[in-house]
Order: sequence, then C-alpha cells, then structure tokens
Amino acid sequence: MQHPVGPPVPPPPHPPMPAVPPPDPSTAAVAVLLIGPAGAGKTTVARYWADTRRVPTAHVSLDDVREWVRSGFANPQSGWDERSEAQYRLARRTCGFAARNFLANGISCIIDDAVFPDRPVVGLGGWKRHVGPGLLPVVLLPGLEVVLERNAERTGNRRLGDEEVARIHGRMAGWYGSGLPIIDNSQQDVATTARLLDEAVARSLTAVPAR
Repeated sequence: MQHPVGPPVPPPPHPPMPAVPPPDPSTAAVAVLLIGPAGAGKTTVARYWADTRRVPTAHVSLDDVREWVRSGFANPQSGWDERSEAQYRLARRTCGFAARNFLANGISCIIDDAVFPDRPVVGLGGWKRHVGPGLLPVVLLPGLEVVLERNAERTGNRRLGDEEVARIHGRMAGWYGSGLPIIDNSQQDVATTARLLDEAVARSLTAVPAR
C-alpha cells in the first residue's frame, strides 16, 4: 500500500528566546573609565563614587599606580620620553589586571586617567584591551578656567604648568562628538557630579544590546 505523497512537513517553530533584562545599574558589577584632564576632579569624583555606591566598588588610580615606582620614577613634568611612556604602559596594564580581578570577584571598579581622543589605539582602545570590551568610558570635562584653578591647588609632581594644562584641555575637547557621555562639572560639587556619573553609567548599561 502506497501512502500519498504530500508537501514536506515544516519543523516546529523554535520557541522565542526570553528577553534578557539589562543589568541593574545600582547593583551590577561594572568597570568605569573616568577620562579627563589634570584638574578635572577625576580622582576626587572617582573615590567619592566608589565610597557611596550600594555595592562593593574599588577605585583604581592610574597616577597612584605609576607612583608605586619610587627609585627611577620618570616624571612627565620633566618631559615625556621613552621611560615615562614605558612606565605609563606598565601602570595601565597593572590597573587593567586589577580591574579584571575585581570584576571576576563581583566587585565594581572605577579607573581614572587622562585618555586622549587623538590616540585611540593606546588610549581608549588600550584600556578596553586590558579591562575588556564592557568597559564604560565617561568624560569629565569642566571649563579651562576651572581646570587651571584646580590644578593650581595641586602639589608635587601632579601639578602641571598652565600651558601644559591648557594644551591637555584642548586635546580633551576632541571627545565632543565622539558619542561618549561627557559631564561638565564646572559648577557641580562632588556629590552632584557623582550622581551625574551614576546616570551616565545607567544609560550606558541600558544601551548595551542584550546577548
């Protein structure tokens, strides 16, 4: 007995994949890169943000790690050369390793550094290679007069000359139009700036497509 030949039976449809909700910005373990010129208040804001989050958060300061080098420290104030560049690269790798280690243990971290938009390979791209593609960059960029005033209050090798500060600030303006969140904290106190940072991180997290 022959069975009638009919059209092929299509396979059953796949059940829809359940939607993955975006991570909760207030509790998610995140890695934030706070970018800005000398005198922008990066270190102060980063430390306050880490202190006041509801979840464990570490502050990783590139300048602090660079200054772990005591004998033979290459101070960029004396001119940026191969030695200071090598120490910067070493500090960045060390900070990246620390950030990955914190994240692997469920601890958020915030790193502060003066990253220039005109050096994408060694700047933002380098940080993402060291920390991971989920790194969330945020730019802290007050006005030049504010930066000059804050820099004048600094001491030691973290205080730069006015011309150098103005040059760095001018290069940082290249972040406008980059798509990165930019916070102008010229008229904001530390607590308000940290709240704006929270909002920027939340927007960045919800903008990441679910996988």
